[in-house]
Amino acid sequence: MRTRSIGLTLFASAALVVSACTAGATPAPSQGSSETPSSAPTEAATPAPSSSLKIGVVTDVGTVDDKNFNQFSFEGAQKGAADIGAPAPQVTVPKDASEYKADIQAFVDQGYNIIVTVGFNLTNDTAAEAKANPDVWFIGVDQAACVDANGDVDQTFACKGDASKLLPKYIGLQYQEDQAGYLAGIVAGSISTSKVVGAIGGINLVPAVVRYIQGYQLGAESVGITAANVKTAYVSTSDFNVAFNDPGTGKTFATQFIQTNHPDVLFQVAGKTGNGVLEAACAAQIHGIGVDVDQWLSLSADTTPTYNCIVTSAEKHLSSSVEQTINAIAAGSAVGGVLHFNATNDGIGASAEHDGKGLITSDIQAKLDAALAAMKAGTLTTCPATCGQP
Repeated sequence: MRTRSIGLTLFASAALVVSACTAGATPAPSQGSSETPSSAPTEAATPAPSSSLKIGVVTDVGTVDDKNFNQFSFEGAQKGAADIGAPAPQVTVPKDASEYKADIQAFVDQGYNIIVTVGFNLTNDTAAEAKANPDVWFIGVDQAACVDANGDVDQTFACKGDASKLLPKYIGLQYQEDQAGYLAGIVAGSISTSKVVGAIGGINLVPAVVRYIQGYQLGAESVGITAANVKTAYVSTSDFNVAFNDPGTGKTFATQFIQTNHPDVLFQVAGKTGNGVLEAACAAQIHGIGVDVDQWLSLSADTTPTYNCIVTSAEKHLSSSVEQTINAIAAGSAVGGVLHFNATNDGIGASAEHDGKGLITSDIQAKLDAALAAMKAGTLTTCPATCGQP
């Protein structure tokens, strides 16, 4: 999870600090991709594009090859463009949040038909651009617009406007975190020898964080861990920066949590603060579980001992969801509003084990496969009646 700015209702604004990805290793974006929209986007030479749709991507700050939200969302755009025969998408990486709006507008000014914006921090600017440019499709990764009755961004968080009608070409992609958490819980409960597992969330005001942990608990219980032995805690109950952007506090908090509760597996749902949680887990020589993307890859755990205890991660499949949405737009079947991704449409999953230790045995993999199949069939409950509520 990565830190995001807040710009929706408490439900959605809290979710803005949470962030998602495809399973396994993914190649870096092509070196030919521009990091700023060019006046003459590169056209595919052979074969000639069969679609006139032009796709632009505005990432969050950082890099486009971050093995995280930026990279996987851009790769989804690349795959979607290839699927529909469109020119290769162009990408721009803002230097800071002040450039979000201008970078989106640059693609609008150059006649792009589909603009993908990556992460919750870009929600308000994306919604405003969607209102101002009703003929352009916008895909917001991990976003849900909060608008007033006029379709303008609602800074009061009342969200009385129906964004699906007022912004009919703005599609927010969201994910069923409890399903991914459930898979992580199966792994945790199965590899635990003490039969005590833990989960640390950034803050309990974020429904997505709570859903991850609720699913994790049910998944662990499904393989024999008692409810009392799934230990959970939140780094903060009020401070979003501490909750999601403070690795030092995360490490200190997790070290104390481990000493108090004695888990031998620890799941982090706390963004950059959670990186500190994973550091503490590895330092204590227990197993770590990442969130949103394959954190073994995103944290380079295969070469960095600091994170070499990561067994799996609860994933949001960003690449697949962006690709599917572009295909729907090209096919004429897309509609505005929130588009939910879960097991039924390849929206979530659990990362493969990379360390060669063989902790995820064939028996555990069979349990994961069976759970995923049941999720797809709609026969598995992965969240309690209080889903998303602390």
